[in-house]
Amino acid sequence: MLHGLLLAAGAGSRMGMPKALVDDWLVRSVAVLREGGCDQVSVVLGAAADEAAGLLTEDERVIVAADWASGMSASLRAGLDALCVRSADDEAALVHLVDLPDVGDDVIARVARLTAPDALARAAYGGVPGHPVLIGRRHWAGVIDTLVGDQGAKAYLRHHGAALVECGDLAGGRDVDSR
Repeated sequence: MLHGLLLAAGAGSRMGMPKALVDDWLVRSVAVLREGGCDQVSVVLGAAADEAAGLLTEDERVIVAADWASGMSASLRAGLDALCVRSADDEAALVHLVDLPDVGDDVIARVARLTAPDALARAAYGGVPGHPVLIGRRHWAGVIDTLVGDQGAKAYLRHHGAALVECGDLAGGRDVDSR
């Protein structure tokens, strides 16, 4: 099974509000993960967690990253830790960011095709690595061990030769920081 892991914990300081509360981004991102092939979706929240959780249905698992303010690595760590405990049937996690509104289910599906316990892949846009990122279960512990600050899994992915899945024909893949 493929588990979608949506990171939506940040305060969105450049946006002026938590990105999980911008327009329909949170609900849309969950739908994109489901329609792209994720069997289950967990959402990592932090800033305005209670308000954002109220936008979700009971079908989505909510994970609150208590230390979300320390950066993206805290959100990813909270999400992967929760999957390690609760999701024994999952082969892989597909990590997506809430602030990528132009990334659709077609991008998710293209990256998801590589799902396997030892998979390590990420979308690329014009050859530039981006999100979503596919992390096979066998890599979860290794990724967790390397997470620091606001870098996420970038170093781990580079060191372990994550496959790039070109998606520039489908989306731009740029995060949105202002309205």
